[in-house]
Amino acid sequence: MQIDLNSDLGESLGAWTMGDDAAMLDIVTSANVACGFHAGDPAGILVTLRAAQARGVVVGAHVAYPDLVGFGRRNMDVASADLVASVIYQIGALQGLAAAAGTRVRYVKPHGALYNTIAHDERQARDVIAALRAIDAELALVALAGSPLVRWAEDAGLRVIAEAFADRAYTPQGTLVSRREAGAVLHDPAVVAARMLRLVREGVVEAVDGSLAPVRADSICVHGDSPGAVAMAAQVRRTLQQAGVTLAPFAARVGA
Repeated sequence: MQIDLNSDLGESLGAWTMGDDAAMLDIVTSANVACGFHAGDPAGILVTLRAAQARGVVVGAHVAYPDLVGFGRRNMDVASADLVASVIYQIGALQGLAAAAGTRVRYVKPHGALYNTIAHDERQARDVIAALRAIDAELALVALAGSPLVRWAEDAGLRVIAEAFADRAYTPQGTLVSRREAGAVLHDPAVVAARMLRLVREGVVEAVDGSLAPVRADSICVHGDSPGAVAMAAQVRRTLQQAGVTLAPFAARVGA
């Protein structure tokens, strides 16, 4: 058994600190690095990229809507031309910083509202797909496991990495419970780790109603901005490894 463990990093902005990138990079195998649209500034992003390179952690572009105030978690109806260009712009910016840090961008994982929107909105999904194909068709796309986006991206010729969330509650249909609802974000490291071990072994997670929802994933995300994110990620890693699960970046498995 093998799985990737990823986290959203590089999200500090100026004097405002978000998460503990250095600690998380000692735990995860892939880092989704902010590109400046929802969070992150060039100097801080470069520090995170250098730290990832030093630890052998694979880097991906965490592209987002232009929404610093809302941390990229507000829905936006962006025109196609603007969305395609903004995603290309963000990937290109991170590619430049990554090259300076001695690493490279291997995949793209949309952030927040953009991630959730393109999981089901075909027009915006195809805009993001078009952006990846325009700048580098070899980039993998991280998508919500079981969502229509997986098929749309694969049909367009992209490599798709299905993702599950360690610290999020699931509906019986295998979708994420909205952050606006109570209990949407999980905080107990032991509970979260046990859920992720079951996901890897059986391909299911316990939904909010107690039923088992099918979720088959190539990568598990622990949000870097969640309270206790480091402890949670460490517990997930420890539990998986003790059960004989190998943690390795998905990019290495798909030949990127």
